[in-house]
Amino acid sequence: MTLTLDDLNHIAATENERLGSYKHRINICVAAGCLSCGSGELKAALKDGVKQRGLEERVLVKGVGCMGPCSKGPLVAIHPGNILYQGCSVADVDALLDSLDAEPVEQLRCPANQPFFTKQRKVVLENCGTIDPERIEEYIGAKGYEPLYVALRKMTPGEVIEEVSKSGLRGRGGAGYPTGLKWSTVANAVNETKFVVCNADEGDPGAFMDRSVLESDPNRVLEGMAIGAYAVGANYGYIYVRAEYPLAVKRLKKAIVQAKRIGVLGENIFNSGFSFDVQVRLGAGAFVCGEETALIASIEGHPGKPRPRPPYPAASGLRGCPTLINNVETFANIAPIIRNGGDWFSQIGTTESKGTKVFALAGRVKQTGLIEVAMGTSLREIVFDIGGGIVQDGTFKAVQTGGPSGGCIPEQFLDMGVDYGSLAKVGSIMGSGGMIVMDQHSCMVDVARFFMEFCMSESCGKCVPCRVGTAQIHELLVKIISGRGGISDLAMIEELCSLVKETSLCGLGQTAANPVISTLRYFRDEYLGHIKDKKCVANSCAKAAITEDL
Repeated sequence: MTLTLDDLNHIAATENERLGSYKHRINICVAAGCLSCGSGELKAALKDGVKQRGLEERVLVKGVGCMGPCSKGPLVAIHPGNILYQGCSVADVDALLDSLDAEPVEQLRCPANQPFFTKQRKVVLENCGTIDPERIEEYIGAKGYEPLYVALRKMTPGEVIEEVSKSGLRGRGGAGYPTGLKWSTVANAVNETKFVVCNADEGDPGAFMDRSVLESDPNRVLEGMAIGAYAVGANYGYIYVRAEYPLAVKRLKKAIVQAKRIGVLGENIFNSGFSFDVQVRLGAGAFVCGEETALIASIEGHPGKPRPRPPYPAASGLRGCPTLINNVETFANIAPIIRNGGDWFSQIGTTESKGTKVFALAGRVKQTGLIEVAMGTSLREIVFDIGGGIVQDGTFKAVQTGGPSGGCIPEQFLDMGVDYGSLAKVGSIMGSGGMIVMDQHSCMVDVARFFMEFCMSESCGKCVPCRVGTAQIHELLVKIISGRGGISDLAMIEELCSLVKETSLCGLGQTAANPVISTLRYFRDEYLGHIKDKKCVANSCAKAAITEDL
């Protein structure tokens, strides 16, 4: 039986009526961060406590996705009232249940009016922390799959692309390529068979944006893929996700099964004549497979190595067919754009960078976690307002954005608005959204060495500049850190960085030198300290003081 809009509305009404029948709802974060702190056991204990008190008909205990302040987990939210508790444990079960019809547990309470929450603008994460990621009915109850219905039954493929283009959305996977332009390129390709691929191969150290979205709201990504497939004329899709994300994989697969059962995936969706099927493909953890041609090779069963472009995947991708590739966050923006309109989305952000951006805020900051802010929000607001400042009231030194392909941004740019253009001007990139804050204890030479070692080990080895160049740069950085470096080594590093950047085959090699280039640009004194004084000014390297006879 084909799903209709009335069926969709009935599912939503039934689900919302079910949720509304409970006097109290206890939401527990069951994303990976809180699960690692014991939220699974806490959820089970709360359910047992509700049962023992005979409150099953009045109190609902359910798991939800990421609530944001990951460093404060396990997190529990009580509704109505939107009372958020942090650092909860099984020992707090009785106090939490006692508080349902009494005063809140103040020692556990997380203030809802703090900048961490008030300075965010949630579009991608609007359902995270509120719906059960394993119940498609809750997603539909939050107006999920209505945008898909609108696209399939009230818009032509060209009108969908026009709305996405009007929004100004740019790819959230790193390069920031205009999404509407990419979609129109695939749509105009002459081929009967086309594919849609979601790049969920998030491999940046310190990054957990895509993982959290997949764990918390998998149907949002599936809906975005289906709308994209309709727009470009594809009937098959793949989600390429790394096997190190077992919870995301589990919830994705469950969401696909439920979507097919209800009828929002599969044959003749909404009786529109459009059919779309999605499969999950697991990656083995190779960072280079985040590059789209290497990712395609991996899906096809070949070694994950990039190939020269052109042709680009939009013209010749998976199995030689036109292929639309976007990352998790890009697809997660599509449903709200169709629901609210491209003009609505374009009013958020800056002139050149529209919408919001999800960041994984990590490092030496008091409040780490998953955040979403409007493009153009300053680094100072992110680090000192949302993040609460530097741990132990330390001194801010730098923030590294864009993972191994990004750069280290010093204090002088704290008031810079974060968008694609501003980051490029200071030698960094947006990347997929990793943001690592560093304080006075971080040695920037060692930071450069760490990221170069990562790129060196993750190089597929196909091209000489990346395979050999990254190893040589890493060797020179180790030499400097150990006190054996000379001034001439700095010139050699800079020459090698330029060579690797200009001649590598794919984005991994082309951007591998960015952390080195940016630290040489802004923290050259720390390199000179290792070379001339044989000391680490941050006093953090394994050998902070090196004698000349080494």
